[in-house]
Amino acid sequence: MNYYENTVILDDTLSEEDLRAAIEKIKGVMQDAGGQIVKTDEWGMRKLAYELNKRKRGFYVLYSLKAPSSAIQRLEEFYKIYDPVMKHMVIRLEKKQARALEASIQAAAAPSEPAPEEKAQ
Repeated sequence: MNYYENTVILDDTLSEEDLRAAIEKIKGVMQDAGGQIVKTDEWGMRKLAYELNKRKRGFYVLYSLKAPSSAIQRLEEFYKIYDPVMKHMVIRLEKKQARALEASIQAAAAPSEPAPEEKAQ
């Protein structure tokens, strides 16, 4: 399985509840296709670089995935028919980038060590 980054721009007119439902639906599609969501970053509402479908803003979400190529094909087909998605982009990470992603995930999952006490002078 390869590692991928998937950036999705969701429609800015969606309510908070609909945004959460869309984010969870995308996760569900990926998991049903045999992929694994490693990390999800919600960048929030941002101004688009150019107007898309008469819209100037969109809600950005970045997914880091571990999946077979067949799962990515299924996800891209889903994006074509899913109305809340305005734009999407999926890129395969190179080995060096994938190792860096794994290291950052393991570092975040590891329990943090307590800070050493400062000595009073």
